[in-house]
Amino acid sequence: MLAIRFDRFGGPEVLTPVDVPVPVPGPGETLITVEAAGVNFADTFQVDGSYLSPDLLPHVPGGEVVGRTRDGRRVLAKVTHGYAQHVVARESAVVEVPEALDAAAALALLTQGLTAWHLLRSAARLRPGERVVVHSAAGGVGTLAVQLAREFGAGRVLAQASTADKERLALELGADEVVRYPLEAGADVILDAAGGELFEHALGSLADFGRLVTYGNASRTAFAALDPARLSRLNAAVVGFWLRPTLARPGALREPLEELLALTLRGRLRPVTGTEYPLAEAGRAHTDLLARRTTGKIVLRP
Repeated sequence: MLAIRFDRFGGPEVLTPVDVPVPVPGPGETLITVEAAGVNFADTFQVDGSYLSPDLLPHVPGGEVVGRTRDGRRVLAKVTHGYAQHVVARESAVVEVPEALDAAAALALLTQGLTAWHLLRSAARLRPGERVVVHSAAGGVGTLAVQLAREFGAGRVLAQASTADKERLALELGADEVVRYPLEAGADVILDAAGGELFEHALGSLADFGRLVTYGNASRTAFAALDPARLSRLNAAVVGFWLRPTLARPGALREPLEELLALTLRGRLRPVTGTEYPLAEAGRAHTDLLARRTTGKIVLRP
């Protein structure tokens, strides 16, 4: 079968199409024929070595797929080697999805949807009426976080994005306005995956008892040391978030995912889908993602 593998760390150029055996499911696992595999920013960190050690090479990346099991179920699944024509998944990490739901839309609800859900519910512990700022609001997580913040009762939702077109998309999805730092009124919750200078602007714009949730470092800039005294003066908190350990908690995957699917099927949540690439062109998908040329959910089609 066709899979995408890298044998050394680097940029998108190290992603190589290879022919490998079809995996064999073990106890409690199921084999899935892949309809589409999701591409996430975290995948680029696997490829450049930020997430993996050399002893795990060679490696097939990819953490999510939509596909069909041997018994005919159409499923959405968390996996560990998703850039392939066939994958195995734990039955506990599989959720059935309706035939009518587009594969890219379903994939948007898995890593990005669960991230947005947990950022607001588990990390920020959003309360009704609070003022929320979403950085990278036209991205996979951001487009869903803007909508979920409104769904979960935020008083105002402010969007930050890198281009005018992306700002317009965030406004179409329900953001009240585009954010400009420094904020005059401050924010109760700020969601940041960029790091760097944007993180510093956000930290200085928190309202009393505000929470800045950091869940990535797309700027690839080293974080400055956080002075606890500064947080005391701000009367604020910085909260770190990573989805992988979160999903190990009981009830952290299936229940939120079922809520996201239900909201989507009722038309209350609109997953934004982006470009689709052939599986063999995974390197091009990573190149476009790193260059910020993409919007919404990117998928690979075997």
